[in-house]
Amino acid sequence: MSSAAVLPEVRPRARFRRPSALPGFRLTFGLAVAYLTLLVLLPLAVLLLRASGIGPAGLWALVTDPRNLAALRTSFGLSLAAAAIDAVFGLLIAWVLTRYRFPGRRLIDALVDLPFALPTAVAGIALATLYAPNGWLGAPLAALGVKVAYTPLGILVALVFVGLPFCVRTVQPLVAEIDKSSEEAAAILGASRLRAVVTVILPPLVPAMLTGFALAFARAVGEYGSVIFVAGNLPYVSEIAPLLIVIKLEEFNYAGATAIAAVMLLMSFAALLAINLIQDYSRRRFGHV
Repeated sequence: MSSAAVLPEVRPRARFRRPSALPGFRLTFGLAVAYLTLLVLLPLAVLLLRASGIGPAGLWALVTDPRNLAALRTSFGLSLAAAAIDAVFGLLIAWVLTRYRFPGRRLIDALVDLPFALPTAVAGIALATLYAPNGWLGAPLAALGVKVAYTPLGILVALVFVGLPFCVRTVQPLVAEIDKSSEEAAAILGASRLRAVVTVILPPLVPAMLTGFALAFARAVGEYGSVIFVAGNLPYVSEIAPLLIVIKLEEFNYAGATAIAAVMLLMSFAALLAINLIQDYSRRRFGHV
C-alpha cells in the first residue's frame, strides 16, 4: 500500500440557479403557439377555406375580372413604390436625426411617429384637404399641371405617409452604432464621399432598410382609411383592393370579397417571403446576424 495520503474526492459545488422570471420553454412555447393560432392562423385558415369553397374555376373567374385585377395592381404596385420611397427617405431622416444636433430636432423626431398615433381617417381627410385642387399644396401643383388628390398619385402620398415611421425607426439604431472612425479612415485612404457611402455606410444598414421596407409594404397593402378620402375611388383608375372588398361585402357578394382577400393574402405572403429571403442573404453577405 502506498504511503502517500489518499486525498478525498472534491466535488464541485452546485451552482445556485436563480429562478427565471418567465416559466419554462414548454409552457411559454405552448402559450405563444396558442396565441398565434387563435389570432392569426385560425382566421387565415377560415379565409382560405372559405375561398376554396368557391372552386378553382369560380376563384379564377373572380380573380381575373378586369376590375379586380386593376384594384390589385393599384394596391400592390403603389405599395411597392411607397415602400421604396420610404426606405430611401427614411434612411436620410434617420441619419439627420442621429448624426446632427439642431433646434427642433426633438420635435421632428416626435413627428416621425405621428402616423402611428393619428387615426387613418383623420390622415386621409388632412391629405385630401391639403392636396385638393384648391388646397395649400394642391393649388400650386395644379397650376403646374400636377394633380395629386383623387388620383393614383394621391394614393401614393397617403401610403408614403403611413409607412415612413417603419423605415425610420428600424434604421435609426444602426445609424447610431456606425463608428465615425471608419468614415474617416475611408476619407484618409482617398475614397470619395459616394464610395464611402456605398462601401462603408450602406452595407451594415441594408438588412435594417429591408426590414423597414417590408413593414412599410405590409402596412401599405392593407391601408384603407387614409386612402379612400384622397384616392377618388374610380374603378380601373384609383380603386384599391381593400375598398373593393368593402364594396362587395356591402353588395352581399361574400364570394367575391373572400376571393379578393385570399388573393391579397397569398400575394402579400409571397412578397414578404421574397423580401425576407433577400434580407437573410444580405445579413449573411455583409456578416450580420
